[in-house]
Amino acid sequence: MTSGVTLVDHPLVQHKLTYMRDKQTPSWMFRRLLREISLLLAYEVLRDLHLTSKTIETPLAPMDAPVLEGRKLCFVSVLRAGQGLLEGMLDLVPSARVGHIGLYRDPDTLEPVEYYFKVPGHIDERPVVVVDPMLATANSLSAAIAKMKGAGAKDIRVATLLAAPEGIERLKERHPEVPIFTCAIDSHLNDHGYIVPGLGDAGDRMYGTK
Repeated sequence: MTSGVTLVDHPLVQHKLTYMRDKQTPSWMFRRLLREISLLLAYEVLRDLHLTSKTIETPLAPMDAPVLEGRKLCFVSVLRAGQGLLEGMLDLVPSARVGHIGLYRDPDTLEPVEYYFKVPGHIDERPVVVVDPMLATANSLSAAIAKMKGAGAKDIRVATLLAAPEGIERLKERHPEVPIFTCAIDSHLNDHGYIVPGLGDAGDRMYGTK
C-alpha cells in the first residue's frame, strides 16, 4: 500500500460497492448506495479530528465530556459527482461547512477546466475534506487541492470511492502531504482515462444522464 493511502475495506462498504459497479443498478439505487458508503467512508476520514472537553451535567452527575475542537470542518465537493459523497458525509456531520469547486474534464486533453469556486471563510483554520467519487487521472483532484491551498487551507484530505494506481501516483507526486482515503484501488486506466473495472462515469450513473 502506498504511504498516505488508506483503503476503507469494511465488508459493508465492499458489498455496497459491488452493487454500484453493476451496470444494471438503476440511478436511484446508485445514489442511495453512494450516500450510504460515504457515511462509512467519512467515519474513517475523520478518525483523527482533534477533541477538547466541556463540562456538562448528565442526569446523574457533572462530567468533562469530549467535543470537537476548533472551527467546524469543511467538506469541499468537486462538482458534479462529488455531491453524492457530500450528502452522506453531511448526514454524519450536519454542522460541517460546505464548499464547491466546479471542474469538468476536457475530453481531448483530459485536463480540468474550472467554472466555479466558493468556499467558507477561515478556511485556513478548518480541516478540509475534498470529495470526488473517482480518482482516475488525478488531474481534477490535483487542481482542486491546489485551489484549496491557494485559498489558505492547510489541513486537507481526499475522500474518494474508487482510485486507479496511476491517479494515486500522480496525486502523491503533486501533493505528497495530502492523505487519500478510498474504498477500492482498481487495476488501471483505459485510453479514455476511465478506471477499469470501475463503475463508469459516476455523475452519469448518479443522475441518469447517459
